[in-house]
Amino acid sequence: VEFSLQEITSLLSLYGGQFNNQQEIRVNSPFWILDIPSEEMARGLMKRTVCAKSIFELWGHGRSAGELYASLKSYPVEKMLPYLQADSTYKIRIHTFNKTLTQAEKIKKIDALEFLPFSGKVNLKSPEHVFWILEDYGMEPNNVPEEPLDVYFGRWIADGQRELIESYSVKKRHFIGNTSMDACLSFIMANHGRVKPNDIVFDPFVGTGGLLISSAHFGAYVYGTDIDYNTVHGLGKASRKNQKWRGPDENIRANLRQYGLESFYLDALVSDSSKPIWRKGVLFDAIITDPPYGIREATRRTGSQKEAVKSSERSTENHIFISSSYHLSDIFFDLLKFAAEYLVMGGRLVYWLPIYRPEYTEEIIPRHPCLKLISNCEQMLSSHTSRRLITMEKVKEFKDQDHNSYLLDGQYMPYKGHNSFREKYFSGVTKRIAKEEKDNQK
Repeated sequence: VEFSLQEITSLLSLYGGQFNNQQEIRVNSPFWILDIPSEEMARGLMKRTVCAKSIFELWGHGRSAGELYASLKSYPVEKMLPYLQADSTYKIRIHTFNKTLTQAEKIKKIDALEFLPFSGKVNLKSPEHVFWILEDYGMEPNNVPEEPLDVYFGRWIADGQRELIESYSVKKRHFIGNTSMDACLSFIMANHGRVKPNDIVFDPFVGTGGLLISSAHFGAYVYGTDIDYNTVHGLGKASRKNQKWRGPDENIRANLRQYGLESFYLDALVSDSSKPIWRKGVLFDAIITDPPYGIREATRRTGSQKEAVKSSERSTENHIFISSSYHLSDIFFDLLKFAAEYLVMGGRLVYWLPIYRPEYTEEIIPRHPCLKLISNCEQMLSSHTSRRLITMEKVKEFKDQDHNSYLLDGQYMPYKGHNSFREKYFSGVTKRIAKEEKDNQK
């Protein structure tokens, strides 16, 4: 619900609408009632969303069939007539959530709507207008009520973009890594960031470019950097099963080419995100990224020989660099500082923040005076860890005094708990293995 609600809210604002407290959002129902100013806005919304399945013009709603019929009889006839003309074709469909109806039951429910002033002809294959009866039987598959909890009737307007999840599946992608972002989450992040055509979207931890693909699909020009030389250049060992080395055309550009999006690809550079390479005045419309947590990808940054934990790392191209530890708290504050300086006003930063759930409070979410927290959505990773999709919006111009504003001890100390996320993450794994071994010995 958190992800869906924020996606819908962001897309409504993108198309000039506004989400208000009068919208009927029910946590325990798959059906939401929204007040959208125009059908054009509703269609624009559905051209982007991967969370919503379909949108309808609501003609009637009730807690029972009787309430639904009464609601339909009170709906203005002049709003119905344009879609019920004698020279038009239509059909009525039924969708039930958490229950399956027989064909006979469906026909009975459709026949009960004969009081509506339909004048056109029924066409089951290619009708001009499609109407739906939607019935909600609750969220408990083992406790399905005899009668629906809510019944809706309306005119179908448009479907969402759920098919993008399959067509952009990582399983089918040319170039992947250990942490390539799931296609569904990638599109949700682009929608939370309100990415639109001709935007410039940047990912400072670009990896294999999974987050660039969703933004490019929506017409944005995409750019990225990463400290990993091999990943940016598509070199070294492959992440795909039964493949030893990456192929010669296995890279970020090839991923965008695979989906016909190469024209939106600006470039990807080898760069350390802790040391910005941009001149003053470079501005991005959105920064969408997934920083490393130290679990499947190391948290490293470039450093001097004296600072280095490891002496050197050598790539397949004899490229040598020295790396040192990069604490999670520093990663996120560098990211917020960069976003505050290089986002356009109103531009959005969308990123994942790993959380140890027993210690979580909202105070540990990094803040910056130039950025406003828009949303905070949780995705469970394990019983004791999760990650939160954080969306922030630039609301204040960056000034020199904002450069190190986070270094005040009172503000900075709560965030240092992120630095031990790796140890806390694996502590649960260690405890589970120990428990399993103990149970096996019994």
